[in-house]
Amino acid sequence: MGAHIGSRVPDGAVRDLDLAATIRVAAPRQIGREDGRFTITPRDLREKVREAQTETLLVFVVDASGSMGARRRMETTKGAILTLLTDAYQRRDRIALVSVRGVGAEVILPPTNSVELAHRHLAQLPTGGRTPLWAGLGRARTLVEQEQQRNRDLVCMAIVVSDGRANLGQGALGPAEALGVAADALREVVRSALVVDTESGFVRLGLARTLAERLGADYLSLDDRDSSALATAVRTYRPEGRWDP
Repeated sequence: MGAHIGSRVPDGAVRDLDLAATIRVAAPRQIGREDGRFTITPRDLREKVREAQTETLLVFVVDASGSMGARRRMETTKGAILTLLTDAYQRRDRIALVSVRGVGAEVILPPTNSVELAHRHLAQLPTGGRTPLWAGLGRARTLVEQEQQRNRDLVCMAIVVSDGRANLGQGALGPAEALGVAADALREVVRSALVVDTESGFVRLGLARTLAERLGADYLSLDDRDSSALATAVRTYRPEGRWDP
C-alpha cells in the first residue's frame, strides 16, 4: 500500500478504514449524550486515501554493432542497469535491454526488477556486425506495447545508447529513413525518451542528436565508459509515474 494521505467517504463497502477520521466525524454528535457512550453510524465511516505510484518500464536500446565502442557501450549499460535495479523495487521500476547488432535486434534482458535475473541474462553480451538501429527501436516498441497490454497505466521510457550511425536499411528504405520511421513509431508509445550519444573523435556527425529530435527525446553526450553517470542520467530524466488517491 502507498502512504496514507487523506480520507474519503467510502463508495460501498469500507476497504481500508480510517479510524481517526471516522472518530472525528462522529465526535460532534456525542456532545450531550446522557449515557456517555460513543456511537459510530455508517454515515460516519471514512476510509483511507493512499497514494500509489504507477509502475515504470525503462527500456534500454543499445548499439552493439561492430564499431570500436560496442563492447564498452554494452558493459557500461550493464553496469548502469545493475545500479538502477538496486532501487527498482522501491520505485516500482522494471528494466529491459534490447541489443542492436547484425541484421536485427534482440531482447537480451526481458523486463525485470531482479538483480539476480539481470546478472544471469547479462553474463554474455554479444557484439559485432552491422547497425540496424531501426530494428532496435522497433523491438523496443513491440516490447512496450506487450507490457502495456498487461498494464494500461504503465509508464514507459526508452533510453537509446548509440552514436546514431545506422548502416543497414529496411526494405526500400535507407538507414536514415528507416530509423526515422521507427523513431516516430516508438515516440507514440513511450512517456519519454533519452538518447545517450557515445560518439567520439574529432570528426562528429551529430546523428544521435538528430535521432533525439526525431524521437522527441532528451539528449545527452556521455563517455561510454561511465556506468554511474549513465545511471544518474536515467534517474534524472526518468518520468514520474501518475499518483492516484
